[in-house]
Amino acid sequence: MGWGQAGALMTVLRSPSELLSFIAGGLDDTALGVVVGSPAVVVDLSKGFEIQDMLRITKLLSTMPVVLIGISHSGPIDGSAIVGLDVALCSGVDASSPWVSCGNELDETLSALIAAIEASPEASVALGQLLRVGEQSSASEAVIAESWVYSLLQGGDTYSRWLESRSTRTPRPRPDNSVVIVRRSEDVLSITLDRPEVHNAYGTRMRDELVEAFRLVDADPTIAKVMLRGTGPSFCSGGDLDEFGTAPAPVMAHSVRTSRNAGIALAAIADRVEVVVHGNCVGAGVELPAFASRVVAHSRTSFLLPEIAMGLVPGAGGTSSIPRRIGRHRTAYFGLSGLPITAQTALSWGLIDAIDNSRFETAEMAR
Repeated sequence: MGWGQAGALMTVLRSPSELLSFIAGGLDDTALGVVVGSPAVVVDLSKGFEIQDMLRITKLLSTMPVVLIGISHSGPIDGSAIVGLDVALCSGVDASSPWVSCGNELDETLSALIAAIEASPEASVALGQLLRVGEQSSASEAVIAESWVYSLLQGGDTYSRWLESRSTRTPRPRPDNSVVIVRRSEDVLSITLDRPEVHNAYGTRMRDELVEAFRLVDADPTIAKVMLRGTGPSFCSGGDLDEFGTAPAPVMAHSVRTSRNAGIALAAIADRVEVVVHGNCVGAGVELPAFASRVVAHSRTSFLLPEIAMGLVPGAGGTSSIPRRIGRHRTAYFGLSGLPITAQTALSWGLIDAIDNSRFETAEMAR
């Protein structure tokens, strides 16, 4: 059964024991095939469960092409068995990781998440699998794996449809001047994204200039601190949409992404980097700051990972950097849902380290 025909299976809630019984503990290949015929499996943990049942389920599905979602109407549940989930949603507020608190809207949150996964099943499953692998990898290894998956998805139907939907858009002129300002004052290096007219959209020129700046820092131990920020109304609005579909063949694009990768270069100097973010932080605008040792945000900052709806996974290192801050499960929810989170949520999750409006000038926010 293909994903396009299996949407109804995703909304069937089973307890761990019911699910394990259905798939006969993994011995019934036909039943297991029905389960993984959908891009998501939802397990209801609200009424309790046997730990061994849950451990068996997560082991069986850990290498399968599904997103495993656990829900609890009874609030967060502790235990090692929960760790094997991809996403954990619970009622109530202020639940600790790996749970995402849904208040009184758990059912609505689950429905919206299922709809997002159904709309882009290949990318959704790829994100779940990528995050599982990345959890066992170094930061740079996880970025390389991300690039492989990103290249693979560029040949997918969802991405092709997304590109086609933008075919009538008139591209904006390419920047003629430098889009990254680098200045040094004593032992502090200031790096500023400077393409405010497009909210500092992250294109190849900005990527290359950032890589150059980060490698400069790596080669110069006399630089004690790096301050990274953006001009204009937003820190960074994510990948330059006008460049999508213009890259060379996926194999060549993978080579370029891994040889000139700002995330890998930033990770190498992370202990000296502080990022100050504001406005809209989208895609790369979330992924790159997450590599740094400290991130400070304005209280009105919002954070968004939009790639799944495009048929892709984050491509600027986010599947490496973000889980190392907020954990694999919350990263999966953040990416799969396609919904923004506020600065306050980002702070409580650990995506940022502080909210400090005094770090921002009024002109900077309004430009």
